[in-house]
Amino acid sequence: MIVVDAASAVPPYEQLRAYFAGRIADRTLAVGERLPTIRSLAAELGLAVNTVARAYRELEDAGLIETRGRAGSFVSAAGEQARERVRRAAEGYAAVALAAGIDAAEALHIVEAALRPGTSSIPGR
Repeated sequence: MIVVDAASAVPPYEQLRAYFAGRIADRTLAVGERLPTIRSLAAELGLAVNTVARAYRELEDAGLIETRGRAGSFVSAAGEQARERVRRAAEGYAAVALAAGIDAAEALHIVEAALRPGTSSIPGR
C-alpha cells in the first residue's frame, strides 16, 4: 500500500517516485508489470492528477517505467540498464574515493547525503 505523508518535507510527487523506484529496484515490481493509472492512483491517494503525473514522468525520465499511450505505464526493462549504469558509476566513485584517501564510512556518508534532496553531499556543509 502506498502512503503519502502530507506533513513530510518531501513533496508528494517525490514520495511516489521514491516508492515506485524502490519497488522496482528491489524487484517487488517486475519488468512488464503495469502501474495504476495516473487518475486512479491520484483518486486513491487524494492527490492532484498532476502530482502523480510528475512522479511517473520522473520515473520515465530515469528509464524505470515506460508509458504505452492508452495502454498505461509499465515497469521498463531499461531499469536493468539503469541499475548497471549506477553500478558502474559506484565502482568509479569508489576508485576516486580510495585514491583521494577517503575511508569507506565517509564515502558512504557522502553518497547518502547526495541521495537526500536539498542537502549538501559535502560533510560539514
